[in-house]
Amino acid sequence: MRIVRTVTELRAALEPHRSGGIGFVPTMGALHEGHLSLLRAAAVENPTVVLSIFVNPTQFGEAADLDAYPRTEEADVELAASAGAHVVFAPSAAEMYPAGFATTISVGGAVTATLEGAVRGRSHFDGVATVVATLLLAVQPDRAYFGAKDAQQVVVVRRMVTDLRIPVAIVTCPTSREADGLARSSRNARLSAEERQLAAIVPRSLRAAQDAFASGIRDAHRLTALVREGLAEAGLDDEYVEIVDADTLDPLTDVTRPALLALAVRVGTVRLIDNVVLDPAVDDRTAVERSGA
Repeated sequence: MRIVRTVTELRAALEPHRSGGIGFVPTMGALHEGHLSLLRAAAVENPTVVLSIFVNPTQFGEAADLDAYPRTEEADVELAASAGAHVVFAPSAAEMYPAGFATTISVGGAVTATLEGAVRGRSHFDGVATVVATLLLAVQPDRAYFGAKDAQQVVVVRRMVTDLRIPVAIVTCPTSREADGLARSSRNARLSAEERQLAAIVPRSLRAAQDAFASGIRDAHRLTALVREGLAEAGLDDEYVEIVDADTLDPLTDVTRPALLALAVRVGTVRLIDNVVLDPAVDDRTAVERSGA
């Protein structure tokens, strides 16, 4: 496996492999099983797999959150190799944002105005779109792999790729979960033992709404209220619990088409996000049961 630091090195390393197919997994490092599952999925479909490690400062709204984000490159490289990565692109901030960098990609509409956009501000997704576009243009992969936990990010990236006609297939992989259902995240490592127990309330609250949905309840207010009740019983205050269209992210009052039930909540100082899909045509509970929720 090869580690490269510049776009020039990256393109030179990948040039001999372009005819065979390249899969790309963008990350901010601190790899866990969720990232490794993306790498393994990419390795199945592509002879060459690229992982990027870059803690992008433009998508952090709080300086403290950026400073606290773990940097574990040496361990990440070992894990990436074990999961099938062939090239690790680990650029510096100066490489990604060189002197004079003045371009921002901004995706408009409901896909960036709701959920994370409403809480963290439009600039958060400007940062996401800009860095992902920059990475895609540097790697020029055939396929790029993202986890469903960051569902809004996936929608934003799909919109950007479609609008800018970037020739890459965006592949969404299922949310990777711990045994108790908690969605895997690099931030989970910052939870104390007591907070980690509280965090398990998040997937249980989502499951309660899924059960209600499976029983025939389609009213979005009733479903989100069930989630909020579960969180409140554990003393957790949500930043949002919303049901939106799975493709457009427009808010829904009744779930008559595939929808996303998404939430954000703080457990101690750690901010967690999670979501499940509610589809009138498919009972999604089985997928979550397989993942341990």
